[in-house]
Parts: sequence; structure tokens; C-alpha cells
Amino acid sequence: MRNILIGNKKRYKLHPIDVSMDTEELRKEYSKKEEIIKNRLKEFESVKEDEWFYELCFCILTPQSTARGADRAIKSLKKLDFKSKDFDPTPYLLGEIRFQNNKGKYLIEAKNKFNEIKEEIKNSKNSKELRDWLVKNVKGYGLKESGHFLRNIGHKDLAILDRHILKNLVKLKVINEVPKSLTPKIYFEIEEKFKKFSNEVGIKMDELDLLFWSMEAGEVFK
Repeated sequence: MRNILIGNKKRYKLHPIDVSMDTEELRKEYSKKEEIIKNRLKEFESVKEDEWFYELCFCILTPQSTARGADRAIKSLKKLDFKSKDFDPTPYLLGEIRFQNNKGKYLIEAKNKFNEIKEEIKNSKNSKELRDWLVKNVKGYGLKESGHFLRNIGHKDLAILDRHILKNLVKLKVINEVPKSLTPKIYFEIEEKFKKFSNEVGIKMDELDLLFWSMEAGEVFK
């Protein structure tokens, strides 16, 4: 068992992997959705470069909001050609996105920096390094959002540690509890545990991500 400090005192414990509990149920659920999940990942791999901008924006909007709400907001912005036209997106987030004032500002900043972001994506060969670059250079992005965006444009093997994933990792005893905060150190530790678990059960981490999400949300989305 490994102990990791959170802040100054509180400890968060990661358990050794126990694949004997609930893994058969997990495999059964996966077998029902395997084709849908694999096809969804193929769709991510085929996302064209001219869609990167709106995927970038989608992942700015998802924190503290639903994926479906973020998707509806993005569809509204696409119809209005936000990528090319100069307007405040904030009013089009109302009713769908929490903290819309801040996120509206983040969208504008992302648009202004998009050429730089696009070049970094095209020139980077390492997904983890690119994830770290996005965290530092895209306002509103943490490790989860950066990994989410990269997965949605075809990158692989990056954990998207949202509440759906963490909750299921607890159920499977990969981790002991959902951490109150995800420092980079804890994020990377859980990501490694997640990878090892995926190897043990024979289901790729990217596929497990969509499986866990579908088990909580009732659909395979993004």
C-alpha cells in the first residue's frame, strides 16, 4: 500500500490491485458495449483538424457542467461560427454551463491562441508532454481537461480522471477512495494504477474510460 501526502497532513491511500472483485461483471458490461466503444474511439481518431478548435472549447466547458450541456452550447457556437467571428460567447452558455462568465473568457482566450495551440499539437510526438503543455497554456485546462481534449482528437493512453472514472475505480478497489483534491502527483499515481488495472482485466484504458462513463451516464458519448 502506498501513502501520498495531500497538502501537509492528510494521506490518501492507493490499494494494491485486486482484480477478483467485480471484474467479471465489468467484462460482461464491456462485452455488451465493446463494438460501440471501439467505434466511438475510431471516430475520435478520424476527427479532422478543422474540428480541433470546437473540441478544445468543449473541454473548457465540461468541468462542473454536463457533457450534453457542453455539447449543446458548442453546437450553438458552431452555428454562429464562433471560430471566425468576433463576439462574446457567454450569452450562449447560459442555461447550459456553470461559471459561464469565466468560461466565456476562457473560450475567447483559447480562440486567440488557437494557431499556437494547433501548431503545438501538430508538432508534438509525445502525448504526455503535449498534455502538460496544454495545462500550462490553455486557461481552464487541468490534467483531466487536457487528457479529455487529446482523447477526443485521437490520442491514446491518457487517463481522464473525472468523478465517473474515480467512482468506478473505488468500486473495483483500484483506489481506496475518491480524493478530495487531485494534485498532479496524485493524478499520475492513479493514472498508473488505472493502466495496470486495464492490463490485468484485458481492456484498454481508453475503452474502460468510455465504459465507466457509460455505466454512470447511461450512454457512450465523449
